[in-house]
Amino acid sequence: MAIAEQHYILPRPKFDKPVKLLIVVAPYYKDIADNQIAGAKAEIEAAGGTWDLIEVPGALEVPTAIAIAERMSNFDGYVALGCVIRGETTHYDTVCNDSSRAIQLMGLQGLCIGNGILTVENRPQAEVRADTADQNKGGGAAAAALHLMALSRKWGDQRKGVGFKPADELKLAGKV
Repeated sequence: MAIAEQHYILPRPKFDKPVKLLIVVAPYYKDIADNQIAGAKAEIEAAGGTWDLIEVPGALEVPTAIAIAERMSNFDGYVALGCVIRGETTHYDTVCNDSSRAIQLMGLQGLCIGNGILTVENRPQAEVRADTADQNKGGGAAAAALHLMALSRKWGDQRKGVGFKPADELKLAGKV
């Protein structure tokens, strides 16, 4: 059984313009996924955001679905949800490592993703982490995405007018 510790939780970010997130879930363990989804939806709505939800077959497909949505849609951020419980084979390691690595790589490219794919040893650990009244990792993943979106908006606005400008840009702006 997981031992609950007290952790500092950042204040919820505020947005002056609407935010829309895509929740991508692998509902392999449906009851666990449903709790994660409930936590994510509640956190997004508490921040004044809206969400869409899609389901994919497993945790390995979550990053691919996010990449497709990023190329073909208009979301500000993403919440990755699912659960991988250790089994008898090394497939667990592959799913955990590859899904996490793909999500991290997309994050390093600038996507705002909260990773809520649980990687646990057993079902009771997953149940505690997914429970909205306990560890609420679905809500935590949504909060992570929201915080990254707030940073992206803050720093994205600051970049305007900063840095080297090629001469052709200056000519177009009438400054040469």
